[in-house]
Amino acid sequence: MIALGSDHGGYALKTEIIRHLEARGLEYKDFGTYSEASCDYPVFGKAAARAVASGECDRGILVCGTGIGISISANKIKGIRCALCGDCFSAAATREHNDANMLALGARVVGPGLALKIVDTFLDTPFSNDQRHIRRINMLEEE
Repeated sequence: MIALGSDHGGYALKTEIIRHLEARGLEYKDFGTYSEASCDYPVFGKAAARAVASGECDRGILVCGTGIGISISANKIKGIRCALCGDCFSAAATREHNDANMLALGARVVGPGLALKIVDTFLDTPFSNDQRHIRRINMLEEE
């Protein structure tokens, strides 16, 4: 199950992502927002992140105008490793090296075509399980 969240600036791209996930036969849960009416990204970023951190959802995808604010809000939740990606190389690397469990996208930064390729890369790339990466992830989780 994939947790989804966006603010008003990311709503249209999140809608594209939903159609793409449905076409791939992937289950998702949308934590809002549900329109382009102005709203506050931390509400939706944190809601989706809590679902991933609790195990309710396996991974998450967040979208706001730049991807910055919503990724910061998600990363406030313990156990979340949300990566803001604007290219497929970064999406693959953050899965392989950081075992990122959430992806953030900037709707005003990447177009829908590239965004969907980034989503696919993020979802389809496994964690390497390399001991050096596991060690570093453990260090990230320390307070």
